[in-house]
Parts: sequence; structure tokens; C-alpha cells
Amino acid sequence: MTSIKKGESIVRENISEKKKITKKDLINMFIRSNFHQASWNYERMQALGYCFEMVPIIKRLYKGKDRSDAMKRHLEFFNTHPFAITPILGVTTAMEEQRANGANIDDAAINGIKVGLMGPLAGVGDPIFWGTLRPVVAGLGASMALTGNIAGPILFFLIFNAVRLTIKWYGIKYGYEKGTNIVKDMNGNTLQKLTEGASILGLFVMGALVSKWTKVDIPVVVSKITRQDGKIVVTTVQDILDKLMPGIVPLIMTFACMSLLKRKINAIWIIFGLFAIGIIGYGLGILK
Repeated sequence: MTSIKKGESIVRENISEKKKITKKDLINMFIRSNFHQASWNYERMQALGYCFEMVPIIKRLYKGKDRSDAMKRHLEFFNTHPFAITPILGVTTAMEEQRANGANIDDAAINGIKVGLMGPLAGVGDPIFWGTLRPVVAGLGASMALTGNIAGPILFFLIFNAVRLTIKWYGIKYGYEKGTNIVKDMNGNTLQKLTEGASILGLFVMGALVSKWTKVDIPVVVSKITRQDGKIVVTTVQDILDKLMPGIVPLIMTFACMSLLKRKINAIWIIFGLFAIGIIGYGLGILK
């Protein structure tokens, strides 16, 4: 009976000693992730920010030399999209937790996961956040602002950050719950489909904004006809183009700018060129 009680006490002691990450730790890491690029540098880029985000996890799991070793482990070179970082944080948190509880996970395995994920997630972050979310929400806010509605920029700020923060939080939870199994998802075609979908949506929105915001009028008179009632009907180049295809001039300008960008022409020079064409064209009466 005594030996059984001793065995039970040992089991209970081992269970109580098991180290577990709390929701508070994940929230703390999530808050810190919003300052991810505050310590960006050319030597290791986002490494210092990554280590800063892992501090609550490291403090929970390690003490003494193990803690300092863990800090050094996350000071290796790191660079990815700042909004797509949280799944990587979640995975490394799960691995650190397993390691602290005796799992055979070395430094190379943890750094290997980070290096393996930072490239694919950087490729996903750009089309989703910069190519889709920002232009879509900015287009909505700008449309309201053009009518004099002050809610336009406020709405942009609120929607953009609400989506950004939601994705970041669930990224941490997803990475932590999945652990190293997240690599299987990354190796599949899920990310590719997500990237393609975001790119298509972003291009669709930008195409709609081109026709809405770009106004070009060519008031060159082609003909003047006096009707029987005495009214004069004036036909301009713009009237003819609108009958062929409304918005054809903005479309041609868009394709021209895209062609110049593909030829590595600096975007600043393209903007100056458009300014010059507009000013000269207006002065000559060709553009309005």
C-alpha cells in the first residue's frame, strides 16, 4: 500500500510539473507582434522583433541558462511579412513547449521550421494585405472621403486593422494548435489557391477603381451640325470614344503604365510624365 501511494505521489508530482502555455501568454505574444518591425536592422532584419515576441513564452517555460539559450535561439536571421508572422510564432511556441517538457527537439529543428515557413508566408502576405485588403478598403474609404464624408478615413483605419488583427490572432492559435503539422498545409496547394484568389480579387478591385477615379476628357471638336430648330450639335473626340467603349482612354493609360513598369521604369518618373502630359494637353486644349 505504501509503495502504491508513493507511486501515485510521483505521478501527481510529474503531472503538476508539466509546463503549459496559457492563453494569457498567447495574448501577450499577440500584443507584442504588433511591434514586430520596431527593431528592424540590416544584419538580422526581424530577428530582434521575433525574440521580443517570444519573451513571454520563454519566461513561462525556462529558467536560468535554459532561458538565455532560448533567447539566443530566436535571435537568428528572420524575415517575413509582418502581418503573416503569427502562424510561425504559434508553431515555434508549440515546439518550445514540447522541448521544455522533455521532447527531443534541438535548436536546428526550431530554426528550420522558422526558415521553412517565412518564405511561403511572405509570398502570401503581400497579395492578401498589400494587393487585396489595403486597396479594397482604401477604395471604399476614399470614395466616401471624395464626397466630403469624414467617416471615409476612419472606416479605412477601423476595417483594415480589424481584419489585420483578427488574422494575426487566429494565426497564432492555428500555428500553436497545429504545431509542426502546419508544414503539411504549407506544402499543399492551399497557400497557392489563397494567393491566386487574393491576387484576382485585388486586380478586380483595382480595375474597377481605374474606371471610377480616372477621368480623361478629349474636347477636340470633330464636327458641328446646326439642326433645323437652330441648336448646334457639337461632336468631340471624347463623344466618339465613349460610343465605342466608355472609359477606353483610362484603360489605355493603365496598360501603358503597366507596360512601363514591366520595363523597369521608375514609378516616380511615370507620375511626373502623367503630370506633364496633363498640363501640356490642357494648355493646348487637347485634354480637359
